[in-house]
Amino acid sequence: MNERVGAARIGQWYRHLDKGEMFVVTGLDARSDAVEIQNFDGDLDEIEGNVWNALPLELVETPEDETGPLDVDPEDLGYSETEMTRLDWDEPLQQIPAQQESWEDTTPGNESDALAECQLSE
Repeated sequence: MNERVGAARIGQWYRHLDKGEMFVVTGLDARSDAVEIQNFDGDLDEIEGNVWNALPLELVETPEDETGPLDVDPEDLGYSETEMTRLDWDEPLQQIPAQQESWEDTTPGNESDALAECQLSE
């Protein structure tokens, strides 16, 4: 048993102090005395029981977005960042006014040609 964190617990998140990596215990294999883990980036790994006991680990809270290692669509979680309703989708899109750049000529085409002709004739 690891003196810092105790025995591995399924569903518990840990941080490897040497690497700074977070992982969650996904299973315990009694036959091979191994701890099955999944890193936050989704990689699966297995740690032998005697190695687990020697690792410098600390318990950490479940990450705010614990779906990092999982292949989960946020819609499957029952919430979204924008909580839109059917009425929001039925509304027409709002026009975004065109922004003029400082280098753009804002005079209409005919006026700029007339202005250029006046300047040339002077």
